[in-house]
Amino acid sequence: MAPACTVLVVEDEPLIRMALVVMLEDQGCHTLQARSAAEALAMLEEHREITVVFTDIQMPGAMDGIELARYVRRRWPPTIIVIGSGRVTPIAGELAEDIAFLSKPYDDATVGSVIAAVKARL
Repeated sequence: MAPACTVLVVEDEPLIRMALVVMLEDQGCHTLQARSAAEALAMLEEHREITVVFTDIQMPGAMDGIELARYVRRRWPPTIIVIGSGRVTPIAGELAEDIAFLSKPYDDATVGSVIAAVKARL
């Protein structure tokens, strides 16, 4: 049986967040949700069981998804990070090599393959 994963979904658009949560739960992951980087950081402090952060790039607040990824990497180094966006594509070298990037709209097959790779790393 594949290892369990707990994914923190960080997405400010409720419909996108809910659809992603359904996809992740269909892949056997437990999910938690945040609407901003600030909420995500509070969730990470409270929920030590989080193994994956799946974040959008563009979000309200002082920190975007790329900055959130960098902070998470420094503060919780073992956490696996997945970044997605429908508008912004990170430039070469902007993300660490082990951070997956997905373009929106997300589809079941792509999310499934990313989660399979994530579970292999857990």
